[in-house]
Order: sequence, then C-alpha cells, then structure tokens
Amino acid sequence: MLRPLDAIFQPGDYPDLLVGLGAPDDAAVWRLDDERALVITTDFFTPVVDDPYDYGAIAAANSLSDVYAMGGVPFLALNIAALPPQLPTEIGAGIIQGAAEIARQAGVVIAGGHTVQDKEPKFGLVVIGFVHPQKFLAKGGAQPGDRLVLTKPLGFGVTTTALKREQAEPQDVAEVVGWMKRLNRGAAELALAHHLRAATDITGFSLLGHAGEMAQASDVHLRFEFDRIPFVSCARKYGELWAFPGGAADNRLYFGNPVHFDPRLSEMEQMLLFDPQTSGGLLLAVPAATLPAFLQDAEERGQPAWEIGAVLPGEGIAVI
Repeated sequence: MLRPLDAIFQPGDYPDLLVGLGAPDDAAVWRLDDERALVITTDFFTPVVDDPYDYGAIAAANSLSDVYAMGGVPFLALNIAALPPQLPTEIGAGIIQGAAEIARQAGVVIAGGHTVQDKEPKFGLVVIGFVHPQKFLAKGGAQPGDRLVLTKPLGFGVTTTALKREQAEPQDVAEVVGWMKRLNRGAAELALAHHLRAATDITGFSLLGHAGEMAQASDVHLRFEFDRIPFVSCARKYGELWAFPGGAADNRLYFGNPVHFDPRLSEMEQMLLFDPQTSGGLLLAVPAATLPAFLQDAEERGQPAWEIGAVLPGEGIAVI
C-alpha cells in the first residue's frame, strides 16, 4: 500500500529530512538549521474508555508521546476528529477539553484542527516539536552493553478490552487510565539529561513489536527478563480471562518470529508482551556505566523507570 511513496520520494532528494523516508521511527524529523529541527507526528484512534474527557486526554498524551520518543519538545498541535452527527454536543466537548488540558500541561497550544462526520468516534492530534538535529533519540541507536529501561507498566490493552466486555472493575480502569494520561515528558527529559541516543514509545505494536523495530534498526539482539517487566496490577487477571484485543494476536503473528521465549513462560504471559498499549511508556537503551546515575536521577525526579533487560550482539529478541 505504501510503495507509491518509495517511487515518488527518494531520501537523497531531501537532505534536511533526517528521519522519515528510511527505517521506521516514531516521528519525522526535518532540519531547520544547525541548532534546530522540527519533529512532526500524527496519531488518532477510536475510544479506549467510556469517559469522553479521559478519552480526549489519553489521545492527546498518546499523540504527544511520539515527539517525546524522539527527544523533542512539543509546542504546537492540531485536533483531528471524526464524530457521529448524532453524538451529543457535551460528549464531543468533553473529548476536546480533555485533550486541551493535557496539551496545556505539556506546554502545547492546540491551534485548530479538522473535523468530519463518521459512524464511530475517532480522535487524535497532529503534533509539532523542536529537537536538536544531532541529539534526537531514534530506534537505531542501541549498542551492545546497553541496559533496557521501561518507563510505564504494561497491561493497558488487555484491561481496556475487559472494559469493553464489561469485565473490568472500576479501580482497575482508574489505574490504567491514570497511566495512559501520564505524559512521557519526564522520561524524555531524563533521557536527554543523560545523553541517551536510543528510544521508542510502546504503543499499538506492543513491547515486543516496538522492541523488534529497535533491534532491527540498531542491528542488535535484545534480551528481556520477564520477572523484571512491570505490569499494572490487573493485567494477569484479565489475561487469564483472555481479554486480549485483536491487535495482540496480530502483533504475535507479525512480530513473533524473531522472538525466543523461555519455555517456562505460559502462553498468557507471552501474550501480555504482545498486548497493544495506548499511550505506553518509553523503552530506553541506557549505557551500563550510566545506569546507576540514571536510575538515581529518575527516583529523585519521581519518574518511574524499570530495568528490564539488556542489549547484546546478534539479532532478534529473547525473553528469559
């Protein structure tokens, strides 16, 4: 479907496009001068929760996340909305308010946007940020010897699917919503403060899907330690109910081939690592010598950070 882009746009014709036409990454990066580059991204999706305000806030945090994953500082956004014509006005207003307040929290102004009618609500943002053209984060910067750090727990997809099936308990939904509304700004600031070069955010392709892209782009092998990986408190409960969204099976089918699992891990535990996340955390590659200071700084800043694995020579992914 995307082959026409390859035929029309050649990377060599756009020397200021630092990221965009080559290996997949989280956002496009366009160099303005020696000190500044633009980071540009867009994302939108159907509702993952019932509350309109929370839906808008989550959608905004998710859209902003791609700029943070590149080490950028977002400053400008546009709404993208597709809303049913019979939708009550207060619901649409709640979605837009939730997004606006998260954007303001991020120091971003929403300066308009575009709305169409559709049978099912869809909402998100176009986001623009600034980054230094030689200091941005990318999927291809991981080096053997680095340690892997995750900044939010997993289990969002399996919980929101349980909600859609009317299986989720209110306190579990509240826990997951709180994480999904949390900006990745602090994680990005921490990464830049310690001069990291490799990152990606964990969203629809799951931990293993996005990690697989990092492994391929960096030409390395990633090893995860399952017992170190953080999950929301209800993830296993809804995993046992097999409340996985359809995207989890798609992720396993598409990204599962280069992954080797310890045989002691159950199928449910494996599926939790293919669970699509909405507004998930950042996966960071941290040099081993930097890790102690990085984790201490994270604690002092109140920024969650879990060491969950390592970068090794080779290819593919192992979960031990």
